[in-house]
Amino acid sequence: MKGLGELERTVMEVLWAREDAGSGAATARDVSRALAGDRDLAHTTVMTVLDRLAKKGFLERERDGRAWRYRPVESREGYVTELMLGALEETGDRDAALVHFVRSVSSDEVDVLRQALAALTKEPPA
Repeated sequence: MKGLGELERTVMEVLWAREDAGSGAATARDVSRALAGDRDLAHTTVMTVLDRLAKKGFLERERDGRAWRYRPVESREGYVTELMLGALEETGDRDAALVHFVRSVSSDEVDVLRQALAALTKEPPA
């Protein structure tokens, strides 16, 4: 999965926040209103960005009368996971990259990693 440009990321943040709040899919007008306080964007610009994100596979859309409703295909965490995996593919030595990554995280994050690894290695009940 490719990275997002600055404006694409800003639009995705609005949509991810809506999903996190349980608000569901958004129209271009909803996104424009959410961005109005932070950025002075033309409504047509927001529509174009949403259309591009849908064509790139980041959003799914459905018709709602004359408008489209957009929702993220992946969660924010899923997107970041894809970025991290893509970065690992770029290195010639995945093991070294993983070790370097683990050495750079906080002790709380190390605990989260340990818990996740322990959960993955547990055998299912017989």
